[in-house]
Amino acid sequence: AAAVTGVSDRLADIEGIVSVSPPHFNEAKDTAVVSAVPSTGPAGEQTQDLVRTIRDERPAIESATGAEFQVTGTTALNIDVGRKMQDALVPYLAVVVGLAFLLLMVVFRSILVPVKAALGFLLSVGAALGAIVTVFQEGHGAGVFGVEETGPIMSTMPIFLVGIVFGLAMDYQVFLVSRIREAHIHGEQPGQAVVTGFRHSAQVVGAAALIMMAVFGGFMTGGESMVKMVGFGLASAVFFDAFVVRMAFVPAVLALLGKRAWWLPGRLDRLLPRVDVEGEALTRRAPAPDDASGDDDRRESVTV
Repeated sequence: AAAVTGVSDRLADIEGIVSVSPPHFNEAKDTAVVSAVPSTGPAGEQTQDLVRTIRDERPAIESATGAEFQVTGTTALNIDVGRKMQDALVPYLAVVVGLAFLLLMVVFRSILVPVKAALGFLLSVGAALGAIVTVFQEGHGAGVFGVEETGPIMSTMPIFLVGIVFGLAMDYQVFLVSRIREAHIHGEQPGQAVVTGFRHSAQVVGAAALIMMAVFGGFMTGGESMVKMVGFGLASAVFFDAFVVRMAFVPAVLALLGKRAWWLPGRLDRLLPRVDVEGEALTRRAPAPDDASGDDDRRESVTV
């Protein structure tokens, strides 16, 4: 009891703590819970700094009182979960972007096209996170979107955003670039292939993006701030990825790269499996062997 009282007294002396409750002991009298009330709200930056201050001073307090203690609560849990999420974000991004690069390299038989797709995906996610911070954390335009209270972005938002936006971005990427590559394989020059593929795919990609933006925008009609944040973030990510990255940057970069966009080292070309996305094999025709009568006529068969 004396050790717990010493911990309570030391906590009460820390700047930013308004009051400390009497300790609540368990039946064995070897463990107690002490509640410290901060002067700021649980989502405030000052409260997060206060949690870090208590944890930094914990070794000195434990040494002086002889009692071990841990810091928990809403703010402390948010800090710990946020740290775990930040530590997992880089490996998660590496796996997602790495797998996307390998799959797109197999599909499009190119090095630069997957690199461009991965960079565009990261650009879309970064722009969406920036938009979320601008509205929900800094409060710019918060009234327009019905955000009544601003605060820190929830720690799960980056990973949540990456997972969903990745699927949509790769869908738009494959749909748009496959038509461009198909036109190029069928003999068109790189610049003209970009125009042809974009003409056939842009309207579909734009319509699909508008539908997804409407769906995610509907989340913002809810009352929960977290639901509004998710809807705004996903709608922003779809807008940036579809209309800025896929329909502006992708055609421009492909037009600038020209034939270099479809370059693949010969050794790597032999190692990678062939995936016939464009149905190119359906256009190949091979002569059938001569019939038994020795007729010179040859039948054409479709190689599938």
